[in-house]
Amino acid sequence: MGDWPGAVANMVTALDPSFWRGRRVLLTGHTGFKGGWIAIQLAKLGAEVTGLGLPPSTTPDLFSLSRIAEGLSHHECDVRDRVGVADVLRAARPEIILHLAAQPLVRASYADPLATFATNVMGTAHLLDACRDSDGLRVIVVVTTDKVYRNLESPYPYRESDALGGHDPYSASKASAEIVTACYRESYLADAGIAVATARAGNVIGGGDWSENRLLPDAVRSWQAGEVLTVRRPDAVRPWQHVLEAVHAYLHLAEALWRQPALAGGYNFGPETGDAAMVRTVIDLARTAYGRGEVHFDAVEQGPHEAGWLSLEIARARAALGIVPRWNLEEAVRRSMSWYRDLHQGGDARALCEADIAAFEAAK
Repeated sequence: MGDWPGAVANMVTALDPSFWRGRRVLLTGHTGFKGGWIAIQLAKLGAEVTGLGLPPSTTPDLFSLSRIAEGLSHHECDVRDRVGVADVLRAARPEIILHLAAQPLVRASYADPLATFATNVMGTAHLLDACRDSDGLRVIVVVTTDKVYRNLESPYPYRESDALGGHDPYSASKASAEIVTACYRESYLADAGIAVATARAGNVIGGGDWSENRLLPDAVRSWQAGEVLTVRRPDAVRPWQHVLEAVHAYLHLAEALWRQPALAGGYNFGPETGDAAMVRTVIDLARTAYGRGEVHFDAVEQGPHEAGWLSLEIARARAALGIVPRWNLEEAVRRSMSWYRDLHQGGDARALCEADIAAFEAAK
């Protein structure tokens, strides 16, 4: 089945706790939104995690509220610091690296393109270059984005073989990171027995994200303050998914690469192709799930260019890895808004994350 080595039947796969127990993992970007969820999942699985990242960039933040530093070896280090990155990697002696450290925001990339390129391109190069001399390292998963493709603004689901590109500095920097990763894989790391893959996930939602200019965090901030949420591009289409879909995919990809290094390459992770949805649809679901909230949809697009239509073809992840989505859009939004509402009512962030993880693992 499929055109990829080790293709498997369509099935929902579970992470293997026996694989992760005691496994040495270097997780970059562990102080961020997705990195925080991965750190919590890895702690549950019993991995020995070294975290490399900047101090949290928002207030509040998932890293602090969920006490993530207590479950790993925490190192504050900027991936733009080549020597610092190499020192942390040398001390950690990882078997697996999950690279999420990045400047992750489109609008922030317009404001400071050089910092975006330095972090997302050279930061990735610094890490991969240090891996050339890392004994015991077997797997690297570099997380990029669904925005690495040259967007043609058509309802065409992008496949891993499609051309890379990027109109805005964020997208261009992540497409460049894909090229840098492929270069290091083919020139150095494959010959050293290190399997390297890139993960291109769709728009991720879930509790614990407080970044600016992101849809659900902006909604939560507005509605908790009793203000009207202004949505600037209500008809933009994106492949939305819960953060745990991405977390599961990244970790399962790492497991698969360990067992079958020939699976190295790029992978899309997202909802079923036909389930990409408009921004206004997500907001309508969020308002229903949250129980209140006023919204103003802008009639005219404002701000710098952002893609109007983006969807992903996930056939490769399904055929080669057995990964299929578990939560549809309505469930993903409901879980996300419940997380924020429960936290606002006094809930414990770590417990809320662990409850969502348990529910996700039980989903079929």
